Amino acid sequence: MQLRHFLDLVRRLGSPRACLCLLALSLIAVAPVAEAADGKTHLLWLGQSAFRLITPDGHVIVLDPYLINNPKTPEQYKKLEALGKVDLILVTHAHNDHFADAPALSRMNNAPVVGPAGLDQVMQTLNILAPELAPRMNKGGTIAPFAGVRITQVHAEHSSELLWPDPVTGKPTTYPGGEPVGYIIRLENGFVIYDMGDTGLFGDMKLIAERYKPDLLLIPIGGHFVLDPEDAAFATRTMIKPRFVIPMHYGTTPQLAGTPAEFIKALGATETKVLSLAPGDEVEF
Repeated sequence: MQLRHFLDLVRRLGSPRACLCLLALSLIAVAPVAEAADGKTHLLWLGQSAFRLITPDGHVIVLDPYLINNPKTPEQYKKLEALGKVDLILVTHAHNDHFADAPALSRMNNAPVVGPAGLDQVMQTLNILAPELAPRMNKGGTIAPFAGVRITQVHAEHSSELLWPDPVTGKPTTYPGGEPVGYIIRLENGFVIYDMGDTGLFGDMKLIAERYKPDLLLIPIGGHFVLDPEDAAFATRTMIKPRFVIPMHYGTTPQLAGTPAEFIKALGATETKVLSLAPGDEVEF
């Protein structure tokens, strides 16, 4: 509220108490939304492979932001502003259902998009994002974007093509998007998340788990393009063995027919706790 408008209302309202109430309401209306910084890890699922992660110290990381046209994203989050502040964006590969809203979200928050090196190079070349917002990284590399947070790119078994308008003709054109990746995210309190991205089975899942010891696994279960529930359960039970697992990347298209119920059945008796979320659900660790 502009000061001159507020003073005009003060004159018209007259009552000091009414004026103070109006001032308080105006300050609430313009105050930025405070993010959690309570020593806990907050994870909000937004459908497909899109998550908002708030670290124990309050840093906000968005994973694979496909929101506006995601049929499973809750309506309120189809407006990118609803995510609040964003400090960093992680993209596992170039496909639209993981990358679509990354550039807009990056520009809105001046937040870097970390993805496969080839994808970030194409973003720079096509002027999708400035180089400082598209820093190149590669599998095996580790970054420390915030104090106490370490993020490592690891292998994923998938493909990665970017469909984007040609800068000259405007026609949809396919560009190389680098190799697909997963992420190991170690937070300030030592909690480790393994975001697998889109992947099929590969033997080094066991090596990744032995090396990084993830507490939480984000695993695709839809099938057709990614692991189906049985293969996802096999990887979880025999190779990765996390404390918690969240199934993702299912139900948005007819091909992604795998369900959490099928995953849980295939997983069988295990010490891993399955957190079956609905889009819009948030969990704390």
